[in-house]
Amino acid sequence: MDPLIVVKKLFKEYNENLPEPVRVLQNLNVKILSGEFVCLMGPSGSGKSTLLNLLGLLDSPTSGTISFEEREISQLTSLEKAKLRNSSFGFIFQGFNLLKKHSVLENVMLPLLYSKVQRGKAAFAAKEILDATGLGSLSNRLPSQLSGGQQQRVAICRALVVKPTVILADEPTGNLDSTTAAQIMQILAELNRKEGITIILVTHEKEIASYGSRLIQMKDGVIKNDKYLDERKHEFF
Repeated sequence: MDPLIVVKKLFKEYNENLPEPVRVLQNLNVKILSGEFVCLMGPSGSGKSTLLNLLGLLDSPTSGTISFEEREISQLTSLEKAKLRNSSFGFIFQGFNLLKKHSVLENVMLPLLYSKVQRGKAAFAAKEILDATGLGSLSNRLPSQLSGGQQQRVAICRALVVKPTVILADEPTGNLDSTTAAQIMQILAELNRKEGITIILVTHEKEIASYGSRLIQMKDGVIKNDKYLDERKHEFF
């Protein structure tokens, strides 16, 4: 099976023009196959969120390459990157990032509107996915009228509405109690198993990481350990 994402010799530095730039990632090499549920785990400052942002085209590496479906990302124009990001990636964040003055339905529609989908079609697609996840009755509510768990489920719907190849989740359960966190992780695990969506999730909790099929442990900008958590066999570099 061809890898979905290939990272080679990846470096990321901030303040790179200063005498002592801050190196966040150094010489990272990793392959991610389609359909994997990968958990990136490590202490604060290990580089896991930086890597997630690079994979999602939200930032650019200092050097090295990232390929997605055999396309080298650095060779794409800004417009091509935006189109790829909007069509292939769904994002879920710890803080939900819902627009406070917009309804649940409008929040879920947003990625489609960014992709220039006609508003009526976007509303239909958003309503369909909200109904499928049991949130249809909340369509007209504002985020402030929802619980934390409900807000995160809306964020998952927003990520799914573009029918992404990959979901990138940065500490998606960080603001939730343990029971609600387990419910959110079960939803993500189900999406991975039944829909075959590749999931890359950042966490610092072992219990959350146990939902994945693969665990990549990071420290000081490098990968310290990379192991599979189930019985499936994969080829490494």
